[in-house]
Formats: sequence, structure tokens, C-alpha cells
Amino acid sequence: MTERKPGPVRRFFGAIWDAINFARRLVLNLIFLFIVLIFLIALSAKAPVVEPRTALVLELKGELVEQYRTDAGSRALERMLGNKTSEIQLRDVLEVIRRAGADTNIERIVLMTDELRGAGLASLTEIGAALERFRATGKEVVAVSDGMTQMPYFLAAHADQILMHPDGAILLNGFASYRGYYKDLLDKLAVQVHLFRVGEFKSAAEPYILNGASREAREADRYWLDGLWQTWLSEVGGRRKLEPQAIQNGIEILPEAIESAQGDLAKIALTSHLVDQLATRDQAREILIAKGVPDKDKHSFRQVDWRDYQALARHAALPDLRASVAVVVAEGEIVGGEQNPGTVGGESTAALLREAREDDNVKAVVLRVNSPGGEVFASEQIRREVELIKQAGKPVVASMGDVAASGGYWISMDADEIYAQPATITGSIGIFGLFVSIPETLQKIGVHTDGVGTTPLAGALDPRLPLDPSVAKVIQAVIDKGYRDFVGRVAAARGKPAQEIDAVARGRVWSGRQALDRGLVDKLGGLDDAIAAAAERAKLGSEWQTRYIEKSAGALEQFLLNLSDSASARALAKVELLRPETSLLQDADLQRPLRLLRTVQGGKPNVFAYCFCEIK
Repeated sequence: MTERKPGPVRRFFGAIWDAINFARRLVLNLIFLFIVLIFLIALSAKAPVVEPRTALVLELKGELVEQYRTDAGSRALERMLGNKTSEIQLRDVLEVIRRAGADTNIERIVLMTDELRGAGLASLTEIGAALERFRATGKEVVAVSDGMTQMPYFLAAHADQILMHPDGAILLNGFASYRGYYKDLLDKLAVQVHLFRVGEFKSAAEPYILNGASREAREADRYWLDGLWQTWLSEVGGRRKLEPQAIQNGIEILPEAIESAQGDLAKIALTSHLVDQLATRDQAREILIAKGVPDKDKHSFRQVDWRDYQALARHAALPDLRASVAVVVAEGEIVGGEQNPGTVGGESTAALLREAREDDNVKAVVLRVNSPGGEVFASEQIRREVELIKQAGKPVVASMGDVAASGGYWISMDADEIYAQPATITGSIGIFGLFVSIPETLQKIGVHTDGVGTTPLAGALDPRLPLDPSVAKVIQAVIDKGYRDFVGRVAAARGKPAQEIDAVARGRVWSGRQALDRGLVDKLGGLDDAIAAAAERAKLGSEWQTRYIEKSAGALEQFLLNLSDSASARALAKVELLRPETSLLQDADLQRPLRLLRTVQGGKPNVFAYCFCEIK
């Protein structure tokens, strides 16, 4: 009996299936070989050892954040490919400095802040306080720089000695807050933005209706910016033993000073006592070798990178079953629904707080807020969870980071106690509503809208139609009520009359110190102070731990993270595989206001508690 041969159709699809199978096996084999390569390198690489008289190199390179915004897998891949992590968690820096202070093998910290980005004054104050506690143990901090702007310099000023490259500069220019205004653009597009607000200082949406800042916005911004600038001058002046006014004068006469110094900015920094010594990188290395112990293999001083030091401590840690103070981070803009870290989700952040409430091992909660606000309803979802935690008998302390304004204040106000740094940007108690209509825009391209409705309000919120004045009255009434609710809730939470809160509200922004003077926060202090206060309120004594409640990494992501912390990651950095070399650049100053406008939903008024309050 002869075997029947397959027809041409079966042979065609059979060939395709064979090709797919071959590709699948090839990819799986490549992945397997890649993992084997990692482990082989891991076996041959030496793990870092912290010997006596080791210097901890604290190179803060990247954006300082309260919570990672990128997923664990992406961070692990960055490390495994040898790329510097683009984000730095504030908590990691604080913990590493604390451990180094108690570690007898760590002799000094070598601080490098040139490429630190996105750090606000409040966060830098927290790191500065940690460095001061480190120095209080009798250890030294040496800052090494190729040149710094004023925010990294604020941190470097905490060093015992600042070494700067002879071609470097310390660029100080004061604080500013500038924004783009879009009225003319929107007019050209015939887009009608209807703004409803309460409070003459609630200026977040002014760029959509004006071509420049209002008088009230200028007045309020000048006040809180001056407050923050005086904090900067006072802190830097105190650390560098300089009069704050002398630093201010140095900025004002900089053009003449540069001409006199023949353009030598490093010389100006040295003669102004902003730095202690000019030294190239190789000269700085020799200075650090003389201070410490030489590492002949690396032709440098004995040292450990802070990321490696952090990984060693993490792997050595044992499970901790003690009662805990839970920290829930609310960082970024507040929007509805489930959101990834870096954005505060009404549902996702509320779920984290609910997890803390329902966990019997959690005895107190710290809500760490670094947010300019956002949607009112999402803010209220989070505030309600804070209220429920208190009703469950667990104390809640709010800790404000760089910004906790508008919606950021809303979610904080019901805490038993509110901590802020002197340079925290807070307040902005007020709300506004936006409704966008585009009838004239459509007419420009030949589209017209017509029809009938069964009531005067039917179709009134159709963005294709002009906004009816009677509907505008309804929306304004809703915004008025929202503002009264905001003020009333703050008054109830702070134990003050509503009139007293209204006097410091109306959308006005304050620094943390100014907010303390006006009764909007309870104490000045950082995250550690807030955690200690929460533990004290829960009467935990000395036996407790701090635990962050956040979205956990999956099993594969955690495996990659652990692997990227190992010696193999450092060795693998030499292997050129899948190395990303380019990224898209976006101007945040342009993107933030436009991003808010993009969240406006058609056919409904959109209500926000938001503050465009940042410093440059």
C-alpha cells in the first residue's frame, strides 16, 4: 500500500507551522542561554565587601521621587544593561545614610549631586537632615562636583568640604515660577473654555482664559516664592557660614563679578566661599585617597557605591514580624480609577489605605503626600479612607513632601496630625471647574449643529453648542458648594471656624512655614518625624517597624530585581545587549497644563482641586 502524499495546501501550511515552531524554539533557547550567561558571570564576579575605612559614594544621578514610577521589570533591565537608574527613591537615600551612620566600616560619604533632577526643597531638606545626623556621629561628608545649579548645591552645602572642578561653576539665580498662557491660541482655534472658580487666588486655570498672570496670582506667587527663597538663603548661609544677604548680593552683582573675574565662574565660587577647593577629578581622587585608604586594584580610594551598599543590606535583612507603621505614598496628579505609581488614583490609592486599615499588624498609618492635586471626586475617595482608618482606631499622620496643595491638601486634612517641611508648597484650598465648547471651531470647518430638546436643559452640555448662561449659573452654584464643602471640611478637621479657614483659603498657596503660622499644618518636620509621631500615637514603644504598602512586584520582576542587585549585573554591564540609547524628550513646563486640559471630558463640567505651583 503506497503512502498518500499531502496536497500542496497542507504542505504550504505545514511549512508555515514548521517555521513558527523553529522561531519559537530559537527564541526560547536564546532566552535560556541569556539566563545561563548571567549566572555564569555571577559565579565569576566578586560581590562588594565593605571593609574598614570605606567611603560610601552617594552619587545621586537621576530624578528624585517618593515612589518609583517605572515598573520593577524595567528598572531591573536598566541595571542589568549597566544603565544608571533614572529614578531615585527618597526613602532609599535616607535609609542608606542612616545605615552608613551606624556602620563602623563606613568612614565618610562622598557626595555627588551634579546630575540630581526633580528634587524639591522639602525633599532636599530631608536628605540634608540625614547628612547632618551622619556627621553628628563624627564622620565626614565630602562633596565632589564638576559644577552645580542651586538645588543640588543646597544639598552639597551640608558637606564638610566641597571640591569643585576648576572649569565648573555654582549657578545661583533665585526662584521663579513662570507658566505658559494659551488664550490667544484657543481664540484662534475658536475653542471656548468656560472657567468656574471660587477664590481670587485660585489661578491654576488662568492660562486658558488669560494671556498673562492676574494681579492676585502675582501677589500670591511672590509671597510663597519669597518664603521659600529665604529658607534656601538661610539654610545655605548657615551651612557655609555666610550671611544670606551676602549670597543675595552675589547673585545681583554677578554680571560685574564675571567681567572682573574674566569669565572664571569657578574663581567666583571659590572667592565667595561657596566651595572650599578647586580640584579636577583626579586631584579630588588623590585627596580622598589621602583621607582614607587606597584601593590599589581600582587605583582609587576604598569605596562602595550606595546602590551596592543598599543591596547588601537588603539581602542581609531578616523577616520582621513586629507591629508596623504603614506608609502609603500619594505622589503625582490625582485622577480617578486605578493608576500606576507616579499618579494618585482615586481607587488605587484608596485601596492601599484600605489594605492598611484591614491589616491587623498595622497599628498606625502615615500618608506621604507629594501632589499638586487633581480631580475633586478622586481626592474625596482618598480622604474618606483616611477617615475610615481613624474610625477603626488607628492614628493617621500626614507627611507633606515638596508639594501637598489643593487636592494634595484635601487628602491630608483629616489626618490626626499634619507634618510639613518649611519649604513644602501647600494650601491652595479652592476648586475650579472647566467646561469646553467648540461650536465656532466646528463652524470654521463647515460643521453646524442643530436640533431640538424636550427641556431647556436637554443637550445643554453638548460641547458642539454654545454654553447657555442659565447652565453656567448651575455649574457655578455647584462649584460654590464644592468650595464651601472644602472649607467646611478643613474647618472641621482643624477645629477652626469656617470664616477663619476661608480667610487663608480662596486658592492661595503657602510655604510650609507660612501654613504653620496660619494653622493649616501642625508641625514642621520630615517623613521620619511623621513616622515617629504615628508610632507614638499608637503607643508602640520601641518595638515596631516601618512598612510601605504599595503595589508589589510580580515573582518574575522580583527575580530580575534581585538578580540586577547581584555582582552579575555589574559584570553584565560590559555586555552590549539591547542597550537603549535614545529617548523622547518632552518639556514638562509645556506638557503639564496641556495634560490637564486633555483630561477635560466633553459633555460635562470637570471639577478640579489643582495647583500649578512649582519653583525653577
